[in-house]
Amino acid sequence: MNITRIFDILEHQKSTYALQTALACKKNGRWVHYSTNDFIEQASLVSRGLIASGLNPGDKIANVSNNRPEWNILDMGMLQAGMVHVPLYPTITDDDYRYILKHAEVRMVFVSNRELFERIHKIAGEIPDILGVFTYDEVDGAPHWSQITDRADGVPLSRIEEIKAQIKAEDLFTLIYTSGTTGFPKGVMLSHNNVVSNLLASSPRVPCEAGDKCLSFLPLCHIFERMLTYMMMYRSISIYYAESMETIGDNLKEVQPDFFSSVPRLLEKVFDKIVAKGHEQTGIKKKLFFWALNLGLRYELNGANGPWYEWQLKIANKIIFSKWREALGGRVKAIVSGAAALQPRLARVFWSAQIPVLEGYGLTETSPVIAVNFLATMQVEFGSVGPVLDTLEVKIAEDGEICCRGSNIMMGYYKSPDLTAEVIDADGWFHTGDIGRFTEKGNLKITDRKKEIFKTSGGKYIAPQVMENRFKESVYIEQLMVAGESRNFPSALITPAWDALAHWCKQEGIPVGSYTDLVRHPKVVQLFQKEVDRFNTGFGQWEQVKRFTLLPVSWGIDSGELTATMKLKRKVIMEKYKAEYEALYADVASGHI
Repeated sequence: MNITRIFDILEHQKSTYALQTALACKKNGRWVHYSTNDFIEQASLVSRGLIASGLNPGDKIANVSNNRPEWNILDMGMLQAGMVHVPLYPTITDDDYRYILKHAEVRMVFVSNRELFERIHKIAGEIPDILGVFTYDEVDGAPHWSQITDRADGVPLSRIEEIKAQIKAEDLFTLIYTSGTTGFPKGVMLSHNNVVSNLLASSPRVPCEAGDKCLSFLPLCHIFERMLTYMMMYRSISIYYAESMETIGDNLKEVQPDFFSSVPRLLEKVFDKIVAKGHEQTGIKKKLFFWALNLGLRYELNGANGPWYEWQLKIANKIIFSKWREALGGRVKAIVSGAAALQPRLARVFWSAQIPVLEGYGLTETSPVIAVNFLATMQVEFGSVGPVLDTLEVKIAEDGEICCRGSNIMMGYYKSPDLTAEVIDADGWFHTGDIGRFTEKGNLKITDRKKEIFKTSGGKYIAPQVMENRFKESVYIEQLMVAGESRNFPSALITPAWDALAHWCKQEGIPVGSYTDLVRHPKVVQLFQKEVDRFNTGFGQWEQVKRFTLLPVSWGIDSGELTATMKLKRKVIMEKYKAEYEALYADVASGHI
């Protein structure tokens, strides 16, 4: 079957490899399964119910929810009825909700729970065009989403078939508002063809088969997880939704997935927990653990380290790394990592443990994949994002910026032709804002974000992401932001990895009281100074972090320092910790440290 529109995927799944479990989630402690037929039937009810509710093709519908089957059912239901999906993060501010709902001209909103209903219902009351706010959970006093499907009898199935026949591959199917670091978000317009062409081109790079299982926990409202979800549906892979970010470990063991996607920060947390458990061991067990770990950190592809290393690695896999695989369910064929740069050491150690991590790269505006490492052909290179997709053109501009052109490039920014013209030139090249180069093997390597590179007062350019990724290799550093625009030298704001730090304090006999007291303790500051000195050695004299401050808090999505995909909101962090940042330079005379 020829796939040209997103909703074609369901019929493709039904005709090629129908599933008993197309979607699954946990409700009241037990897994609830939706077959391919269930999925199709419920999506059809949604399509007819939306038309019966007074909506028309082209209308916008907002969806504010955690990952759950209802998200997918609503998605397919509205797309079949020719409507435009506007997925929103459950974690953004009321001001952002207000702006997006008005800017996108949303006609109806679906939310997951009571908390979101209370927030959105109040805002929706200010917007006359919104016909209603419906909930997935049963919430007293709120209209349940079943009210929509209950109206389906008022519209014949033939009406939906008529609408589907009129929908073209080039038509708008979703508006995705980028999280942004300042100001109001931009609405990225994606057509059916943008995403369908991207999933078809990316599909061969995911080593899964029909009937396999994946665990999903990254936000569906982000194009990375959403495109991969469509790909899983296309490949007839069962999708299980994790209960929450806190239960991922338990859900991995229950589901035993063949595949899942992640962001580097989550993989860093998994690695840090593994190392922490290693520190808890004693005697020979502890020695064996760190022997295996150090072996893994030296891993090279294709047996490049020689037969003696490979023999040792087999032993390490049998006695140590096998437990890592068990913790991930025991069946993982690959993990796809995106949204930010992956530390090469993490890629090495996971690969050494027979858990391939395939790093990829893309943006919302590119639907999203531009490049990803390719397991089947072993076009894999640590520190790179792999070869560019066959359907795309990529060039490196004179200033190092990555530009791409192809069927995956967005239609533009909604109601913002001026902003669109700033990133898509007259020849159709999309300017990513990322700096990169091609390696000798032909793989794409991202070196920094164009707008985040800064210049010191001495005229030297600093690429902060490269440095931050390196410094975060320390088990004691949770997050770190390098700054120093127009200053004499770079400095850093650091949030400690509290569990690792607490373990170190216990060994040193340092009482762990409040975090505020802890980050001021002379021995703790001395520990971090040693870590900063250690990682500084890999950088030029002008790049090295000369001063830092330890913050007594962790950065998060809810507290506003991180985007939903855990990238640093630099301007937000700088504003929030302006006093701490300025104190780093308070006693610095002009031109001297």
